[in-house]
Amino acid sequence: MDPEAARTARDSLELVFHMSNILDTGLDRHTLSLLISLCDLGLNPESLAALIKELRQEKQNPSSEQQQRRMG
Repeated sequence: MDPEAARTARDSLELVFHMSNILDTGLDRHTLSLLISLCDLGLNPESLAALIKELRQEKQNPSSEQQQRRMG
């Protein structure tokens, strides 16, 4: 990647990170970078958002099945 493209990518990530903080998403730069890369590869952003919401819910409220896997 040429230096100008790298700078543009960094600036874009900083802008996205700033927007993320304003919206209080709790996503760090690394996670945002991964999500941007997945979108660039053609994954649906709405599907990614739904997945993140689901993973957060599972983390906050683990089902009994998940708890059994951890214990067993």
